[in-house]
Amino acid sequence: MRPAGLIGSLGAMAVAGALTLVPASTATATAPRAGAGGASAAPVAAEAPPAATATQVAISAVDLDGPAISTVKVTVRNAGPERMRTLKVSFAGPVGWAVQPSTVQVEGSLAAGASAEAVFRIQVPERRAGFTVRAFTATATYRGGDGAGTATATRTQRSGTPLANLAAAYNNVGVTDESATGPGDYDGEGNSFSAQKLAAVGLRPGEPVTALGATLRWPNVPSGTRNNVSAAGQAVTLDGTGGKLVLLGSGVTSGASGTVTVHYTDGTSSSGAIGFPNWSFDPANAHGATLVASSDGRNRPSGYGNAGIAYRVFAHSVPLDPGKRVEFVVLPANGNVHVFDMAVAP
Repeated sequence: MRPAGLIGSLGAMAVAGALTLVPASTATATAPRAGAGGASAAPVAAEAPPAATATQVAISAVDLDGPAISTVKVTVRNAGPERMRTLKVSFAGPVGWAVQPSTVQVEGSLAAGASAEAVFRIQVPERRAGFTVRAFTATATYRGGDGAGTATATRTQRSGTPLANLAAAYNNVGVTDESATGPGDYDGEGNSFSAQKLAAVGLRPGEPVTALGATLRWPNVPSGTRNNVSAAGQAVTLDGTGGKLVLLGSGVTSGASGTVTVHYTDGTSSSGAIGFPNWSFDPANAHGATLVASSDGRNRPSGYGNAGIAYRVFAHSVPLDPGKRVEFVVLPANGNVHVFDMAVAP
């Protein structure tokens, strides 16, 4: 591998696709968990395990220590009963990552039990600080073989380490004391929940909150300090097994929705959509959320106000695979979604 600065753009390279027929083998889809520069790789996360006679597609580990050009090998095995013909293999990485060639075509045919290896080059940008999950996808299209006509594999690889817990991701002051409202800025306009009014409806620092079958806790921090996460795709460690992940939060504006992705210890993942109503005015069931508590009024930069108007906290959930253990959660990339806690429920 050479530094990207010495190579230039992939578009200027005369890179040809390479496809080699190799003896049949049981190519694995798991990469080492630790690599150069602190990168780690999760096992390939295909949508479903291949059947005994299904075409098998595997992606080699991608060197994420950029900026550089990384070589990636995609192996296709004809596990079907017929010869495989007109085989084409395509490969893609994250949005904006240049790949060349985008597709490799196989000359001739592939006997039952034989494998072919397609070679691609991908432009890896400079490593970002913090934790990232990268997805790479390879698709084979063909005639014959198992008769399906197409087969796909997805590989996910990780760089960095998820945050230790949700408290480590706190980046917003959402609750202030009525005697000191200045630090609050839940909504970007200097407003915040009143600690006194939240306590009156059962939301006190460190105390349990039951919602959607989960036992959560209201953030155990003093008023006027960071106590929630304005979501921006943060990856947060969370351990547990169960049927759903429950998030406690509230929204700013009526567009507080997004996708939560749950990663399991076996390297696979699942995702689901969540959303919270605006902390005031939106219908309480907007985005499919459940109302947890409703407090009276809010704190403004000038002091407590808006008495008689409800400012609310909600719960939402996404389904989990109950047979797998959660390793970490990636929050939505939408700063209007504010999360106070999350927990696994049965």
